[in-house]
Amino acid sequence: MEFTHLNKEGIPQMVDVSNKEITERIAKASGRIYVGSEVIKAIEESRLPKGDIFSVAKIAGIMAAKKTSELIPLCHNIFLSHVDISYSVNKEQGYIEAVSEIKTQAQTGAEMEAITAVLIFLETIYDMCKALKKDMVITDVRLIEKMGGKSGYYIFDERKSSAKVISINISRQKGTPKEPVEEAHVIENFGIEGDAHAGTLHRQVSLLDMSSIKKMEEYGIKGLCFGKFAENITTEGLDISKIQLGTKLKIGDDVILEISQIGKKCHGGGCEIARTIGVCIMPKEGLFARVLKGGKIRVGDIIEILG
Repeated sequence: MEFTHLNKEGIPQMVDVSNKEITERIAKASGRIYVGSEVIKAIEESRLPKGDIFSVAKIAGIMAAKKTSELIPLCHNIFLSHVDISYSVNKEQGYIEAVSEIKTQAQTGAEMEAITAVLIFLETIYDMCKALKKDMVITDVRLIEKMGGKSGYYIFDERKSSAKVISINISRQKGTPKEPVEEAHVIENFGIEGDAHAGTLHRQVSLLDMSSIKKMEEYGIKGLCFGKFAENITTEGLDISKIQLGTKLKIGDDVILEISQIGKKCHGGGCEIARTIGVCIMPKEGLFARVLKGGKIRVGDIIEILG
């Protein structure tokens, strides 16, 4: 394998692009910062002590794009003909999303400039809002589109995006809390081995994404732990808006689940959480599935949406 950023002596070097043609190149990147409902409300009511956060963040992102080669040691210094950063606010899920677009006529691409613009935009949002909230999370920063150059056209396909398993939870008897385990055996048309809720009916395995649990934390619930909502599998990055009845999920190398139900009614007129704060996410966002193919699952396994 040839390492383009190392010379023959193994010392880092900037790649020589002098023989490449100057062509039009475009790069786009995106990212999110989860700020929560309190910060979003403060933004809407103009109550943030540092003023208009979006104007400041946009200028910061543009400046950062122009300074990228000074921040990343082996990145080329290129002329940027266009820099723009747009944003949107998702009230329901409590995040701000930024999208950058960079254009250049150069011998190398502007991917790093696009990513840097988004990162600094989001970091500036954090700085402008940290007086209200300090546990904001910047995530999902990625190149989403690239045009021009030898490698041609690239676009990020969300349909091929993946989530991962962050907890596997089993209850040995019905009516008892679920306990996290590092791995489990999933049995075809039955569920997780050793789990009291497994069976031949359609709700064989339950899933809940970490984003749903974070929503409940925003309502003020403290001490939430994996399995608290009776989910067998706690996921991270599984977008429920892309899940429909019949959607198939592949977990790890072997296991395939088919979504058989979305949401469920809490028992006895409402679960403990619903009775405490008046709302619970399971009736809308809990997922249930049949096991089409069994096998071993482990914490950290990748989850693919097969369609």
